[in-house]
Amino acid sequence: MKDFLNRVLALIKKEFITIWNDPKSRAIIIMLPLMQLIIFANAATMEVKNIDVAVIDSSNTVESRELISRFEHSPRFRNIYLVENENEFQTQLDNQKVQLGIYINNDFSRNLKNGRTTSIQVIGDGRQTNSSSIAANYANQIILGMTNQQGGGINIVARNWFNPNLDYQWYVLTVIVAMLSVVVTLILTALSIARERELGTFDQLIVSPLSSFEILLGKTIPPLFIAMILTCIMTAIVIFAFHVPFNGSILLLLISLLISLLSIVGVGLYISSICNTQQQAILSVMTFMMPAVLLSGFISPIEDMPVCLQYLTYLNPIRFFMTLTRGIFLKGMGLEDVMINIIPLVIIASITLTLAGRTFKRKLG
Repeated sequence: MKDFLNRVLALIKKEFITIWNDPKSRAIIIMLPLMQLIIFANAATMEVKNIDVAVIDSSNTVESRELISRFEHSPRFRNIYLVENENEFQTQLDNQKVQLGIYINNDFSRNLKNGRTTSIQVIGDGRQTNSSSIAANYANQIILGMTNQQGGGINIVARNWFNPNLDYQWYVLTVIVAMLSVVVTLILTALSIARERELGTFDQLIVSPLSSFEILLGKTIPPLFIAMILTCIMTAIVIFAFHVPFNGSILLLLISLLISLLSIVGVGLYISSICNTQQQAILSVMTFMMPAVLLSGFISPIEDMPVCLQYLTYLNPIRFFMTLTRGIFLKGMGLEDVMINIIPLVIIASITLTLAGRTFKRKLG
């Protein structure tokens, strides 16, 4: 056991020295993510198409059902879920099954018939600032359209949970932290074995007393450690420099980061194990990143994608990584919700690391 630890520690030390002595690697892991964090915070934009809605109809009258019918027949909205109580209403929004909630008071019909002003509460999911703002505007148009026909007045009370002022940076920065962490981790791991082959030092690893498992372990820990440190630094910048409130548990965040980055390390090591040069590794990372980002929910909500692509997103670790960082930051996601997203990441990490190990072992042979 002592010899095993000494061999792995020696390889880990060698990896840290190699990364640090390479000026390009230093620039990639330090300057690039911090620079992109500042740029993307002000430059990224998003768009939303379809919207799911949860409705509490306390009035349950012809008028309230007519209003709900207007939402059902609107091309802007997809699914309208009638819920029985506030707990179910909150659960739908908490779990992001809907992007919008509507509460119709029990005096809705009576006030309309008597020509008095009635109130309807429209609640948006502030974690998705762009989606919430657009969805609320669509809802306002439908409600105001009914007001013009009925003759009574409707006062729309708008609220946004988890991000009351719809501060766009709250959403963008929590997601950008995850994206930049993924990029750094993928590049470092994808280049690790490919660099050895290109520099001609791979043969030295083969003839060393290190087993294939020990080599992979030594290649895994340094990128994982560096990515964790950088992610923590970026998280601190988001909290203290951009004043994004942190509502969750530091411990849950660190555990989520560790498992999320481990799944990314598995992808990077698999890419590195099948590439012979660093150029091939970089191109493979770019090939993986583009569809992974598109299927993560960052550009467009997953609910708006075709059903086949929605199922495909369950294979994408970036999807769960983004959900965890955003949920823990803005919502204060609890242990149960965290575990729902961590379990797929554990499965993905197990599969990718196993594939990387087998591919690497086969090439050693």
